Amino acid sequence: MNIIKYTADKAEEWNSFVEKSKNGTFLIDRRYMDYHSDRFSDFSLMFYDDKERLCGLLPANRVNEAIYSHQGLTYGSLITNDKISATTVLSCFSSMLEYLKSNGIEKIIYKAIPYIYHKQPAEEDLYALFTVCNARLVKRDISSAIPLSHPLRFIESRRSGIRKAEREGLNVVESSDFKHFWNILETNLMAKHGVKPVHSLQEIELLKSRFPKNIKLFVVTKEDKPIGGTLLYLTTNVVHTQYISASEEGKHCGAIDILFDRIIHSDLISNYQYLDFGKSNENDCYILNDKLLFQKEGFGGRAVCYDTYEVTIDKF
Repeated sequence: MNIIKYTADKAEEWNSFVEKSKNGTFLIDRRYMDYHSDRFSDFSLMFYDDKERLCGLLPANRVNEAIYSHQGLTYGSLITNDKISATTVLSCFSSMLEYLKSNGIEKIIYKAIPYIYHKQPAEEDLYALFTVCNARLVKRDISSAIPLSHPLRFIESRRSGIRKAEREGLNVVESSDFKHFWNILETNLMAKHGVKPVHSLQEIELLKSRFPKNIKLFVVTKEDKPIGGTLLYLTTNVVHTQYISASEEGKHCGAIDILFDRIIHSDLISNYQYLDFGKSNENDCYILNDKLLFQKEGFGGRAVCYDTYEVTIDKF
């Protein structure tokens, strides 16, 4: 197995492999990854077999003597295609350990891609982490997902919110007005947590221009005024709620309730398998945000785990 460090001249080859892979999403595309390249020291790897064919990618960045897969992404596993065998994946990991050790790396922090994002089963890496790397599970975040082919019924408080929203005359529409939604989002995050969104308005507009089919904004309006909404990331199988927020008026009117009723029970996302609400953890996964989780479970979301592993290389 030959491993090289990614360089910008490999972007087309990288992106082509991601598009045809069995577990990659548009987040692994370099046009997405590199929007914040100034914040990270990239250490992404490309794996070639003995016939010089590209067979795997690892999106990663380096911090001192550790590499992370990748701190700027929600997940960042070994990306493979549907031709790869489990034996080859084991070879990828064995070769990677040798390569990283020779480059002064002492530790790998590896964020596995949850199975719902796989186009084909792709958990060979989990087996390799266990058998080749003696990896340790160091973090397990809980997300909430809905199988869209047979969603559960909303709980009564969510249905009550929908009825209130209908009485208030609220509408759900797709929108290109990111500015109004970002004002609502930033106001809420600053008031609750004293932070800004991970993405600035300019960054999300840039990403939307690069991935117009994968990034969509749906807003709830009252008399044509946006009072809430959600930014969706659409991958092959999954619709992920990257951001959800409502103004104070929207919260009182049931804006979020009618928003997800219209999204889940319409043809807006009918071609996808899951709606993933994202994580409900704080304090590096050890504290569960009960209120946030209650809202997601009220819509029918049930647990999917986002796992992070640590590999200590000096053992090898």
